[in-house]
Amino acid sequence: MLAELAGATDARLRELARQLAGRVLVRVGRAGPPRAAGVGRMQAARWAEGGDLDIDSSLEEIIGARLADRPVDLESMQARRWARPATAICLLIDRSGSMGGQRLASAALAAAAVAWRAPDDYSVVAFADEAVVVKAQDEIRPVEAVVDDLLCLRGHGTTNLDLALTVARAQLDRSTSKDRLVLLLSDGRPTAGADPVGAARALERLLVLAPAGDSREAAALARAAGGRAVELGGPSTVPSALAGLIGG
Repeated sequence: MLAELAGATDARLRELARQLAGRVLVRVGRAGPPRAAGVGRMQAARWAEGGDLDIDSSLEEIIGARLADRPVDLESMQARRWARPATAICLLIDRSGSMGGQRLASAALAAAAVAWRAPDDYSVVAFADEAVVVKAQDEIRPVEAVVDDLLCLRGHGTTNLDLALTVARAQLDRSTSKDRLVLLLSDGRPTAGADPVGAARALERLLVLAPAGDSREAAALARAAGGRAVELGGPSTVPSALAGLIGG
């Protein structure tokens, strides 16, 4: 309802609805851990930063301090600790066709959830026959501003999935992360542009959030790229669907 009211004709009602909807959706989107789950790995670090002391790497400093009869330099001591790899995410939002309250709310919730999971390395792109970068990969924007922009979206035009996936790859190329993920919010049905399978296969990872009961083509596109697709039963299912796809 709030998402619908965000497009109301009355200016004051529209502004109040957008402010309230933005706050609600950002809060709801912050479900689960603030980082995407991934396979942990050992990482070298200074002992002063925490972790288990790496005796082999620190032995030279320990012996040197003993021979020189001086205190051990803690800044020179090495440690090993577990670290989770950061994930860069590009969220693609299909705005073709009608863009009503349910779709608006799902899009805004997805953006809030992605920002919560990858706050330092994410982008949001809305697309139809053209692609609009709502937030660039290396841009710093409050998530509330991103959500507010998405609540202003109105559906129109055809669906150029090939263009959208190409823009997503360009955004992720701006990231230094080795783990790069495209999250597509769409039924996966192209109505313009080239066949999107080639662009999908050029991505490192593709996951799709598709409308309930209309996910066949989205699932086929995800499979062609070695990814997965899940159905959304409505805006309230976005956080759990994301957790099921990404983990956490």
